[in-house]
Amino acid sequence: MRFLAIDYGNKRTGLAICDNSETITSPLEVVASDGSLLDRVASVIRREQAQAIVIGLPLNMDDSEGPQARRTREFAGKLQQRIKVPMEFFDERLSSFAAEDRLVELDLTRKGKRKRLDAVAAAAILEAFLENRHEKKITPTDESS
Repeated sequence: MRFLAIDYGNKRTGLAICDNSETITSPLEVVASDGSLLDRVASVIRREQAQAIVIGLPLNMDDSEGPQARRTREFAGKLQQRIKVPMEFFDERLSSFAAEDRLVELDLTRKGKRKRLDAVAAAAILEAFLENRHEKKITPTDESS
């Protein structure tokens, strides 16, 4: 299944996609979180032929939801009204740290890293989601084969 991951932010929103076999994830783009965000994300969903959406949910370390998680849920609700694609939330804690670690290896300016960070974070969310999804499909009898 082709998933599109969304790392929603107040200023910028990162998007990432995976292939149909759910093995390769790629940062896609970063879009401004402005009045056109919903239209732009809906357009990307159509263009990329995403079959399902994964939205990073920024939970607190104690598993509670703070103001940003509420804003993310509001955004998801508005997006769901525009698209007919299944959507699910996935814990995104520490995805930005993982993304920053990945960007350290690239020879980019600080501005260049900032421009890509949200898309790379979306890819990290998607990778974790897919890993979790694949682990759940494995049963004890499958492991011995």
